[in-house]
Amino acid sequence: MSEHERTYWFAAKSYGLGWTLPITWQGWLAVFAYLMLLISTLIVASTDYRWPLVAISTLALVAVVVWKGEKPLRWRWRGK
Repeated sequence: MSEHERTYWFAAKSYGLGWTLPITWQGWLAVFAYLMLLISTLIVASTDYRWPLVAISTLALVAVVVWKGEKPLRWRWRGK
């Protein structure tokens, strides 16, 4: 693995569009933090604020994945 590839937290999928599971501990930490935030929001927040907080935390995770994920984001066919 080259030095450039190590900066990515999420690898691009071999087939299709998007990213795979995290490939570094930083990526796993981001996913774990999202899950903990999601669980705590669902337990603690009142029903008026629950779903907006879930949406905001999900958008934050997507932003981190786009920022630290392998580029370019395009449809992939593995070897083609």
